[in-house]
Amino acid sequence: MSTSFLAENSQTTALLVSSKDSRETTPDRESVKVVIYGSKRGVNNTILTLYKLGFAEVNEWSPLLPSSNRGEVMSILIRHISTNIPGD
Repeated sequence: MSTSFLAENSQTTALLVSSKDSRETTPDRESVKVVIYGSKRGVNNTILTLYKLGFAEVNEWSPLLPSSNRGEVMSILIRHISTNIPGD
């Protein structure tokens, strides 16, 4: 299993990403959405795997929602990230 999406420096990641539900839009912050599509079992297993990898808490994901494809569901995670990256 590849973990290339994980940041090498967790301190930098902590500074750049916030999972707080803030709707405030500022020039130095933006919302990023992560969406998982698949069967109920597949989506739930992926959410649990990402939790075990430290990517997101299980309760940060939306409830399972129907997708436009028959028999498929989706779940959405919204992160608020800083666009001010140290060193830029």
